[in-house]
Amino acid sequence: MSSDRRPTDRRSLAGGLLATLLACAALLGTGAPARAEGTPAAGSVNSVVDALRTGPVYVDPAFAAAVTAAQQKELADRIAATGLPIKVVLLPLNKGDAFDGKSKSLAAVVNERLGQPQLILLTNDDYGSWLTGTEWPADTHQARDSAAAVGFLKELKDAGLAARVGRAIDLIASGKGTEVYKAEIARMDRERSARPHTDGAGSGSSSDGGPTGLLVAGVAVPAVLVAAGSYLVVRRRRAPRHTAFSFPDAVFAADRAADEAGLRRQAAAEVLALGEAVNGADGATTPGLTRALDAYDAAGRVLDGARDIPDLAGVLALAAEGRAALATEPRLPLCFFDPRHGAAAGRTDWRPLGRRERVDVAVCADCSQALRGRRAPQVLAVRDQGRTVPYFEVPAERSLWAATGYGSLLSGPEDTLAARVGTGQFSRARQQPADTED
Repeated sequence: MSSDRRPTDRRSLAGGLLATLLACAALLGTGAPARAEGTPAAGSVNSVVDALRTGPVYVDPAFAAAVTAAQQKELADRIAATGLPIKVVLLPLNKGDAFDGKSKSLAAVVNERLGQPQLILLTNDDYGSWLTGTEWPADTHQARDSAAAVGFLKELKDAGLAARVGRAIDLIASGKGTEVYKAEIARMDRERSARPHTDGAGSGSSSDGGPTGLLVAGVAVPAVLVAAGSYLVVRRRRAPRHTAFSFPDAVFAADRAADEAGLRRQAAAEVLALGEAVNGADGATTPGLTRALDAYDAAGRVLDGARDIPDLAGVLALAAEGRAALATEPRLPLCFFDPRHGAAAGRTDWRPLGRRERVDVAVCADCSQALRGRRAPQVLAVRDQGRTVPYFEVPAERSLWAATGYGSLLSGPEDTLAARVGTGQFSRARQQPADTED
């Protein structure tokens, strides 16, 4: 993703940002014949590039079940019928491999090694879960949005990988990838807005009835001090005493089983929706437009670098921060205990177990009720130093989200999540070794 997200034509702001990270549903695997002695190892740079010099499709043996030899030929014939320089590469990506586990590196290396002045490349993403589309020298045929759109099409919900790649090829050839992608996002927004609101993890709605309708309702980071007066009644009700956090195994199991790919798609859609809202905003009547642009830029950067659910929750918080900057009324951050709960219903004083100081945090209705009942709210759990802990117990230098409470702990109007991403706090924290499950 480009580091420059402020094009002269703001109408193009949202269109190209996220499509390389959006989604078709889980890939299974594809097939290729066994390697003959002396030929390049499957998945190596040479094997990929050599295959693409003689045909438009490379499928690693690791994906033998998903795209058969006959399906590969069908895809090659479909590409030939388009007359476009389309290539398809499907292979597992792992840290330390020839592409360092990154689909962007894969695309860049293939493009450089092939040396074609014009190239449209369809690949799987870093996690092997989605399709990405990249075109050189420019995205003339809407390859990014075409690859992204197949992840949202209802008719492809239960389709195999070959069908998804084929549909992406058709969309690229039609030149309607962006149109279809935006139509599917709008459809999903309408369906979400029609559902009853719940505060549980993985659900949410937009309080302004806007097109986000997707876990996020808005954050009032720049205006949080102004908003504080409106919530004094909430804050001055009898604050819960010291709350012991006990986290049953079921809570951790549910968190580990969360659909990270689905959350990533939702986070990407939130950022796209924010970009469209920014595009439609009138700079003369929107004082917070610059802050919204900053939030949009930061959300895209975090989405690029997100490696787990807490980072994706941070994308939701940043998108909500941008929405709040565009709003005319102050808005609270997302729920401190887990941003996936949605927008906060109020603020409350809370004292973590074993600490003397209280903190003022934004909480959703369910978490507020739990605190009033002296029960532990549902929290976003993470792995840290071999232990599963609430995200806010990770040292601040290792987690932007622990340092900020996803917006609840910011110090004032100039202290925003976007500003902290802009000063490198997310990048520095991300350089810390990632923990893994035992």
